[in-house]
Amino acid sequence: MSDLLIHFNKQDRLEFFQELRARVNKYFKDNQISKRATLKMKIKTLFMLVLYLAPFILILTGLIANTWLFIGMWILMGLGMSGIGLSIIHDANHGSYSRKKWVNQILGSLLNYIGAYHVNWKIQHNVLHHSFTNIEGYDEDLDIGMMRFSPGQKRKKLYYLQAFYAPFLYGFMTMYKIFFKDFIQIASYGKKGLLKKQGLTKKKAMIQMLLYKTLYLAVLIALPILITDYSWMAIILGFFIMQFVSGLLLALVFQSAHIVNETSFYQPDENNSVENNWAIHQMQTTANFARKSILFSWFIGGLNYQIEHHLFPNICHVHYPAISSIVKETALEHEVPYYEHKTFLRALKSHFSLLNGLGTGKYDKTLKVTI
Repeated sequence: MSDLLIHFNKQDRLEFFQELRARVNKYFKDNQISKRATLKMKIKTLFMLVLYLAPFILILTGLIANTWLFIGMWILMGLGMSGIGLSIIHDANHGSYSRKKWVNQILGSLLNYIGAYHVNWKIQHNVLHHSFTNIEGYDEDLDIGMMRFSPGQKRKKLYYLQAFYAPFLYGFMTMYKIFFKDFIQIASYGKKGLLKKQGLTKKKAMIQMLLYKTLYLAVLIALPILITDYSWMAIILGFFIMQFVSGLLLALVFQSAHIVNETSFYQPDENNSVENNWAIHQMQTTANFARKSILFSWFIGGLNYQIEHHLFPNICHVHYPAISSIVKETALEHEVPYYEHKTFLRALKSHFSLLNGLGTGKYDKTLKVTI
């Protein structure tokens, strides 16, 4: 990545997003509602926090004697960890939870208490992924060393079976983030000047991150070992189970929105330009799934509405179901693609089909790669 400047085509169907934005703004104005969190969102916030904390408090009491119930507590914590990330932290770090900056900052910093470093997350997700979705060399979500996520990446023999070992790697996603990736990212972001834009030096970010991680591991691992009768191996196993559940769920939700058969992948030309304007690019590289699954959508923070999220990241996810019909109708009127899968299972099928194609080289000539 030579720099962080990608030139989108400013002449490409600008009327689509202009009209869409006007219609969405009209929806909120006509219904006299805020684009930020509602009472239902605040109740969900409390639920996710309890789902994560209550099982841990029960573990600390030492009263969970049954092995399967003990494992069940860590599984619930994994779900709660995912829920906090998908439903609370995600909105807060986009500034869409509240109009008050300090509220977003506090809720966004919860990421530090589930193991990851919030500054790295903001850079990778808000800056690199949202700005340069599915652009090879810019969107870090494509850069998974042991997997091939884009036809622009070199195919290796290792990738041939990636569709089969992917779930195993996905389960390790949060652990890799906690123990390795955050450190790698601080070094990389410091070198590229991205930490400076967040008001941090590389040294300050490293110290801050180490303090957060030390506190996190002290509470989640050391504390139960010290004050309960569970063996250290049982605690480590429980921690692993929690991380694996969360990593697998988070990865499957995010990958099913961009790394699927229907979406496009891009490489900028020698002038760092791509063929579409920004909004059209988001429509080309993003897909929805399971829009009618109310409970599932509720739990994953509305991220099955990824199209709406990428177009309007400043709107709280609880509003996505309502504005999705506006987005789809406007897209069809302007002959802009609106990719979606009726169910999560269909989205997963498309994702793993693409992984298989990228791994074996089957899809290399049929997938759209704009250079």
